[in-house]
Amino acid sequence: MRGEAVPGAAVHIGSGKNHGESAVSSDDLRIRLLIVDDEQSIRKLCATVGQSLGFACLEADNGESALAVLEEQSAHMILTDMVMPHMSGLDFLEKVKKLLPRTEVAVMTGHGSIETAVQAMKLGAYDYITKPFSPLEELRLFLRRMAEKVRLVEENQFLRARMDTETQLHGIVGSSSKIQDVLRMISRLKDTRTPVLITGESGTGKELVARAIHFRGTFANRAFVAVDCGSLVPTLIESELFGYEKGAFTGALKSKAGLFQSADGGTIFLDEIGELPLEMQAKLLRVLQEKEVRPVGSNQKVKVDVRVIAASNRDLETEYHKGAFRKDLYFRLNVVTLHVPALRERRSDIPMLLHWFLDRYAPGQPIKVTNAAMKSLLQYDWPGNVRELENCIERAVALGDQQTIDVNDLPPVIASASPVSESFSEASMGGLSSTDLEDIERATIQRVFEQVKGDKALAGKMLGISRATLYRKLKRYNIGVRAMSASSQALQ
Repeated sequence: MRGEAVPGAAVHIGSGKNHGESAVSSDDLRIRLLIVDDEQSIRKLCATVGQSLGFACLEADNGESALAVLEEQSAHMILTDMVMPHMSGLDFLEKVKKLLPRTEVAVMTGHGSIETAVQAMKLGAYDYITKPFSPLEELRLFLRRMAEKVRLVEENQFLRARMDTETQLHGIVGSSSKIQDVLRMISRLKDTRTPVLITGESGTGKELVARAIHFRGTFANRAFVAVDCGSLVPTLIESELFGYEKGAFTGALKSKAGLFQSADGGTIFLDEIGELPLEMQAKLLRVLQEKEVRPVGSNQKVKVDVRVIAASNRDLETEYHKGAFRKDLYFRLNVVTLHVPALRERRSDIPMLLHWFLDRYAPGQPIKVTNAAMKSLLQYDWPGNVRELENCIERAVALGDQQTIDVNDLPPVIASASPVSESFSEASMGGLSSTDLEDIERATIQRVFEQVKGDKALAGKMLGISRATLYRKLKRYNIGVRAMSASSQALQ
């Protein structure tokens, strides 16, 4: 880091040496500390301690000079005096929080001005420390704690960004226990080469799960090849999967690698594998056992190293008992089974899926959903599962007034959905027995809010809704207010 000369300011780069304990900084993160005080001796003392911790230290003798420094280069931490010429510490704090809201600001104060320091904390200061620093180790520990908070905040921002990226990429949204079990299994399987059989009805998101297993783990930078076995022409299945040589059949004007060869080193996803004819199942079993394919029209075998993820909306165990699926192939694939629940088995996720799709198809538009419309969505059985819900929301957005989704905006079969049967268990609602929109939303948001310990940004990602939508819901349902009030009282 290089600092340009600024009137009333100075820059010091910490050596990063070890002084009896590990330095806070690292090659990847050099914490910048700005010290603001009109007494040069105090600035030098704080800079010396900061440098011993590996910080890059900047100095300014008043608030105006400090703001000039921050316009050129932001700081992770600021240590400022409360009483300075031209601009008070409180005024400086307010300006910094507007300019750099994520920067941590601590105040230095004399023994007789604790009330002012508490006022500064109400304005967003991290903490206060009294001058003179006695012993000096007190200042050192104070700065270390402050730096740890900076590092935790940055780590949380990174995790939230990564979670946002993963959610955007894979679209697995929900907080119900059943979908959380799926996410936990994905986390366990993402770095393994174990064959996985994903089961679930059509439209539940089996391919999303397969992609999440691949892209969230060590295979992320390798090939992912999805094969819809149900759409392959029976006479061309073998050549599609294993490739063919030039002249192997009429129209084969040049050799072509098969989908297994394209996935070499990565993952091949065999969707609806139950649709493969028995003859093809036998050839697929041989490939999985020998890890090599023989292109159509060739006498040479080609080695392939792929992780296999298969999916089916059929019960393959029942199918092999009926003779419609090879038993040996079933057991070859069924090393780990991951079941994706039907949407009717996790109705409590419908509100957050709804907001997720609204943010996708009507970004930036605060479209409201009436209680009557939400009740219809919750009462419908969703034979097409999440895919059907997505189509329903896309249709409602396209045909609606862009302001409100009501029952009339839903497809007739959904708008006329009969109430959920009495036998519908509380467990399938993820602990929610009421079909009232407000009860379901309040309980769902409350549960997620408690899981993330009040982290609004992370709660929004888990719920699949924008931050603005989450804030409106928190205010509407009075969630988190008591915790924030308690935190405010603790400062008084």
